[in-house]
Amino acid sequence: MITESTVQARTITTWLAEAEADIKAQSDLLTQLDAAIGDGDHGINMRRGFEAVLTDVETLSAKTLGDALKGVGTTLVMKVGGASGPLYGTLFMALGKSLTDEITREAVADAFGQAIEAVKLRGKSDVGHKTMLDVLAPVHAAIRAGGEDLPARLRATAHAAAQATIPMKAIRGRASFLGERSVGHMDPGARSSALIIDAVADVMEGTA
Repeated sequence: MITESTVQARTITTWLAEAEADIKAQSDLLTQLDAAIGDGDHGINMRRGFEAVLTDVETLSAKTLGDALKGVGTTLVMKVGGASGPLYGTLFMALGKSLTDEITREAVADAFGQAIEAVKLRGKSDVGHKTMLDVLAPVHAAIRAGGEDLPARLRATAHAAAQATIPMKAIRGRASFLGERSVGHMDPGARSSALIIDAVADVMEGTA
């Protein structure tokens, strides 16, 4: 469990390797999802961004947790195209500003909440707009709640939340241009967010 645990920057790099592998494996699906309601490049962009992060993994592992997360965010801003780069970059940089090497679940929940608010501000969006926020917000609530089997619940929460974007009408992003035609498609950013949470859960289970 994450409660009262110490999270080192090397744990973050292990998670990044997991996340990169998951995104790489599903990059075609992410691209298909984006082709339905966006530019069709989300899978390619996310794969490129996380591959770039991994090329600097040794440098990241030598940093404090906060600096490692800020480094991830900076790389994603530079390497991931479209709106996703700035949004994911904002998420990680905001997390990095709030977290240190030793954190509790409560500290993670606080920092994650602040990062979500930063993403809302950057994207001028909110929960219910059919974006990555529709996964991040319920995951945040699960972290805040804590309890037993947290990794499994984070994974289940993230995937259920991504599925829940399918009947939504897009309010923000390129998908919003489609209006009612955006209904019936999973938001690609919600799906990639769920994959990243998957990787977090994997690492938590491996280090519990």
